[in-house]
Amino acid sequence: MKRCLFPGSFDPFTKGHEAIVHQALSLFDEVIIGVGINSKKQGLFATDKKIEHISVLFATNNKIQVASFQKLTVEFCKEIGATHIVRGLRDAKDFEYERSIGHMNHAISGIDTVFFLTAQAHSAINSSIIREMHQNGADISPFVTKPELLV
Repeated sequence: MKRCLFPGSFDPFTKGHEAIVHQALSLFDEVIIGVGINSKKQGLFATDKKIEHISVLFATNNKIQVASFQKLTVEFCKEIGATHIVRGLRDAKDFEYERSIGHMNHAISGIDTVFFLTAQAHSAINSSIIREMHQNGADISPFVTKPELLV
């Protein structure tokens, strides 16, 4: 069974993230969505709300699991038996950043990173912008499925 990890802070989990999960299912038997916890960062949405939100979105698909982790991504991969890390790329800037991390992850663990291009319809979606919109009372439902689960 081929298992991958799709890690991120997912603050919030956007329609672009959803699309990447579905793309990953074309290559992997199982996708673990790993909500990373960074004690040095304070996210807008609580970790338990993020996990609940993502779990509801994929509740009918037994090939997708959601878990939180607070360690190096490659260590979590080893713990859950993931052979690959999945990342989504919106633009060249994302590629440059993710490529460096992918090289480092491979160097320290042998775990490869698989990159999926974000669909053009989702390429402008950015969690930082979505958080700003939410904090200012704007409707984020065009960019986040079931945003009401986050509050």
